[in-house]
Parts: sequence; structure tokens; C-alpha cells
Amino acid sequence: MRPAMNPGKVDWSGENPGMYLKETADGPFVTLVSFFRVVTSPHGRGHAAFILQDPRGDGTQSARPNLCITDNEPLAQYVRDGFVVNFGAFKGASGLKSCRVVPGWDFMPAGDGRSVHVEWFRSTVGQVSLTWRELSAPFLVELGKDKSATGRHEMFSLFVDARAVDISINGRSVAAGKPFPREFAGKRDSSTAFLALSETWVSV
Repeated sequence: MRPAMNPGKVDWSGENPGMYLKETADGPFVTLVSFFRVVTSPHGRGHAAFILQDPRGDGTQSARPNLCITDNEPLAQYVRDGFVVNFGAFKGASGLKSCRVVPGWDFMPAGDGRSVHVEWFRSTVGQVSLTWRELSAPFLVELGKDKSATGRHEMFSLFVDARAVDISINGRSVAAGKPFPREFAGKRDSSTAFLALSETWVSV
């Protein structure tokens, strides 16, 4: 029987929606987004939006920057170095290590939660909007450390797949690629764009 209290240490808890976009099903990822709304961590609360428009490049092209927009830079570094680098789509993405960190504020969620979810915030590069559409029914995922991205944590989260997305900066769409089907946690019709809500990583 599962114990009522998990004895592991909570490393962070919050939300972590993502967009892993390709031009073709068997092609490389051309846009990577991992958004964090953290409510508890060793670095407190905060937000971090990793937006890689040149995942395997240096992001120096003005039209395809690699950005980390955050209101808590130590937290952003913590989730990047301990978690994002281990996410499958980000492995080998040199753009993550060299992404430019810029200040952000006024992080706000929007949408009806049934068909659309939006993360909206301001930053020194402008107003940013991340949108997930055509949402699936929610499903709960529990991954032991042998199956979690880090190999050191149990991960618990409520997932919602999205079939369509958009990324806009100052009203201009910058989302190259689109979501594609994937198998995830035994669900064969999952998506490379998703909401990960009520997410908690527990070290074991």
C-alpha cells in the first residue's frame, strides 16, 4: 500500500508547460519552449520561460534568439541545470546553455482551461504570449526515478496535450514548426506540446 506521506525531498513544485515543435514528424526540433511557474523550491517562487528559436545554434540571429525570461534568475539557473538539460527534447540543444537571460515580470495565466491555455508576460524584449490550443482531457502521470528525465527523482504531474500552439513576441508570431504526436508514459496519442500542471519533483 502506498504511504500517505512521500518521504522524499521536494526539489520543486509548480507548473511546467512545454512546446517541442518540428517541421516534419521525423525531423529535428526547430523550436523548444519550457515554461516554469514554481511555487516552492530552494530559490523560492518565480517564473522562467526558456524559448529556444535556434535550439542547436547560438541564438545570435536577431530573428531567432534563444532566451530565458525570468523574474528569479537563481531559480531559472536551478531548473535549467538540474532539470531542463535532462528533458529529452533539450538533450544536445546547445542553445540552452548559451541562451540569453533577460528580466521578465507580470507573469499571468489566461484561457478557459478547457480549449485554450495562455501564459502572458512582459520582458525587456517585449510582451510575450505562449498559447496552447485544442486541449485534450487531463491525465495524471507518475514516473519513478528509473523513468523520470533526471533519473534521480520521482515526478508527479497532471498533463493535458495540445494539438496547436502559438508563440508571439510584441504581437508577432515566432513559432516555427508545430506539435506532432508522441508516445509518453504509455499514452500513444500524446503530443509534443502539453500542459504539465500540479507538477512536483521529489528526490529519492
